[in-house]
Amino acid sequence: MKTEMRKHYNDYIEKFKKATPDEIQEKMKKAIDELESSNDGEGLSAGEKAPNFNLPDAKGETVELYEQLKSGPVVLTFYRGGWCPYCNMELRAYQQILDEIHGEGAELIAISPQTPDQSLTTQEKNQLNYHVLSDVGNEVANQYNLVYQLPDYLVEVYKDKGLQVDKHNGDETWTLPVSATYIIDTDGTILYDYTKADYKDRAEPSDVLEELKKNNT
Repeated sequence: MKTEMRKHYNDYIEKFKKATPDEIQEKMKKAIDELESSNDGEGLSAGEKAPNFNLPDAKGETVELYEQLKSGPVVLTFYRGGWCPYCNMELRAYQQILDEIHGEGAELIAISPQTPDQSLTTQEKNQLNYHVLSDVGNEVANQYNLVYQLPDYLVEVYKDKGLQVDKHNGDETWTLPVSATYIIDTDGTILYDYTKADYKDRAEPSDVLEELKKNNT
């Protein structure tokens, strides 16, 4: 699993580098460097309390974190949107280990700022059988200290590439959550966190599963 997902990432990165002008790659790197040097999107840490939330899933039904925690721990992952190829690869990798996550008595929840309609498209496209929730306006992501503003020069790059993030999210802010993954214990305590400014740097789902197993022993 770990090798397979990393291979997909590396293959995509190589194709991207070959197909994308240096000027655009430099702008993307600049945006990551600026985010890393700022205080934005640092995320919550292990040992802190996970804020509760009530968010709609892709079918419009409300999912509450603390209600889910009554049945067992939760693996919570924030992703940018279905327009992001790295997010789609990550979401599919979690689907492949979903039975093992459930086998540990845990539930899996994925959150993005996309509208419910866009979340449904993401769920159906990737054949996901877990909660895919819509955090329109990044209200929950903000409580987890994950939100950052895309710089204007990168917004223009995205628009030129046809990435209509504003339409996916149903607002004009062009804000996104940093890609982050948490394991949350039944009492709401964060047991594990993985947060990186570089959207290409994600927690390996197989590693998250191992952390889940450790905390269940």
